[in-house]
Formats: sequence, C-alpha cells, structure tokens
Amino acid sequence: MPYEIIVAVLSLMGTAIGSVTGILTANRLTNYRIEQLEKRVSEHNNLVSRMTSAEEKIGSHQHQINEIKELILK
Repeated sequence: MPYEIIVAVLSLMGTAIGSVTGILTANRLTNYRIEQLEKRVSEHNNLVSRMTSAEEKIGSHQHQINEIKELILK
C-alpha cells in the first residue's frame, strides 16, 4: 500500500478524532452553563415567591397599623 494513502487515512482519523473530541467538550461546557443558568432562574423564582408573600404580610400589617392609629386618634 502506498505511503500516501496510509498518511491520508491517518490524517483523516486524526482529524475525525479531534473534531469529535472538540464537539463533545463544547457540548459538556454548554450543558454545564445551562445547568448553572437553571439554578439561577430557580433562585430568582424562589425570591419572587418570597417577595410576594412578604408584600402580602406587609399590606396586612399596614392595615392593622392604620386601624390602631384610628383607635388612638378617636
């Protein structure tokens, strides 16, 4: 078998292995970054629900304070 063909086959194999390795590495990095973003979104959603609850409690407390003020001023 001529050496040119052997070199061409080895070059093809090296290029294919390098490309596949690069694609797999990029895929792993992309998946990692997506997981990190999902965690941040989850934390943000948790904060939004906690703030909604806090705002409801603050509104209730403000209403109670206003009632107490009215009783004191009478």
